[in-house]
Amino acid sequence: MKKIEAYVQPFMLRKVEEALRAIHIHGMTVIDAKGFGREKDESYPHHAVDYIVDFTPKTKVEIICSDANCDKIVETFRKAAHTGRKGDGKIFVYDVLKVVSILTGKQGEEAI
Repeated sequence: MKKIEAYVQPFMLRKVEEALRAIHIHGMTVIDAKGFGREKDESYPHHAVDYIVDFTPKTKVEIICSDANCDKIVETFRKAAHTGRKGDGKIFVYDVLKVVSILTGKQGEEAI
């Protein structure tokens, strides 16, 4: 199993959600986040006290999926969240060792 974390522009969430539903992905967690990436490196080599970091709003979407669905989901994120501008976001994929449903006690892919 895999965990996919995608950081996308907040205004792209609806498009991403619709694209995921179109490939029959219905379970996800959505979290409002803020941060910054390389585009904020313009201030280097100044010291931290010399500037104020402006955090950029992002939306973090998490999905746990089977290994077989991972590539399709990643590609769906990539296409749906793409605007062609800086800050489009990133997608991270992690191995998931175990999933257990609290309600049923089912484990593994049966629990997702």
